[in-house]
Amino acid sequence: VQLQACGGGLVQAGGSLRLSCAASGLTFIRYTMAWFRQAPGKQRELVAGIDREGYAYYADSVKGRFTISRDNAKNALYLRMNSLIPEDTAVYYCAASLWNTPSQPRERYDEWGQGTLVTVSS
Repeated sequence: VQLQACGGGLVQAGGSLRLSCAASGLTFIRYTMAWFRQAPGKQRELVAGIDREGYAYYADSVKGRFTISRDNAKNALYLRMNSLIPEDTAVYYCAASLWNTPSQPRERYDEWGQGTLVTVSS
């Protein structure tokens, strides 16, 4: 299994970015997918998850600003991030789980990508 995340970068506060995650080596449609992030000195936290049926969950800190989506035909996961703030600065990871609950904790995710760095300047 391979999850390849990309799309991170440096952006000013108020700007936007779109992260992508390409999945291979798994039956994508069977998996709940999620984006996590980890800021320096902090624990990895769930940002957004999307289950096999397309139902999405968002952390309160990103609700209304971020949108998670998936394209099962392309085995791809996306995260559209708008109105970015400096507190969004972190390494963002995509993850896959056979448990079908988009709000589930990190312990239920079996597969992880390598991460992509998002830096939001003030």
